[in-house]
Amino acid sequence: MILVRYAAQRYIGGDPSAGIESLHAFSFGRFYDPDNLRFGAVLACNEERLAPGAGFDEHPHSHTEIVTWVVEGELTHRDSAGHATVVGPGDVQRLSSAGGVRHVERNDGDRPLVFVQMWLAPLEPGGEPAYDVVRGIADSTPYALPRAGAMLHVRRLRDGERSAVPDAPYVYVHVVRGGVRIDGAAGPALGPGDSARITGAEGLELTAGPAAEVLLWEMSG
Repeated sequence: MILVRYAAQRYIGGDPSAGIESLHAFSFGRFYDPDNLRFGAVLACNEERLAPGAGFDEHPHSHTEIVTWVVEGELTHRDSAGHATVVGPGDVQRLSSAGGVRHVERNDGDRPLVFVQMWLAPLEPGGEPAYDVVRGIADSTPYALPRAGAMLHVRRLRDGERSAVPDAPYVYVHVVRGGVRIDGAAGPALGPGDSARITGAEGLELTAGPAAEVLLWEMSG
């Protein structure tokens, strides 16, 4: 089964007066929707847009795997475990909040920052926080998230290029740039901010048109 949700269906949040715009693909914060709480391990897929100098002050997380993909600009990250990094386009950042961690996310640059942040539920709660950054991850290189029983696939496709959708109980597809069509999905092609939730994926492919950048989560049952 394939459920497509378009960018226009996201909940609009953030604080425009503070230079923050947030677009939520799932029930989030004050936007409570009991029919849209999660898909597989994915609890949230937020597109965050921060003006220069804007950001999220120190705040806590626990029992959540947080993966961040920068679309444009640079994200400054600091956390209570002592990590301080600047994350750019093409980098995968992971924060395992485990039993509890606090962090700051800011745009300390001089141009707008756009990033996609995905929250996944761990298989087991608790544990020690962990942090990781992969710089400039290569196309088709999978990024394992064993604490959530998930694998992230980053695909950068030329116009007309095809790519297999992982065979898995759950696959979550998020289009960052360009457009894609998924075998068996009704309606128009998916564009930036659109997503697809695929249950029981088997033998599916997606086709880019135009050139696309796509994030695919392969998840166990």
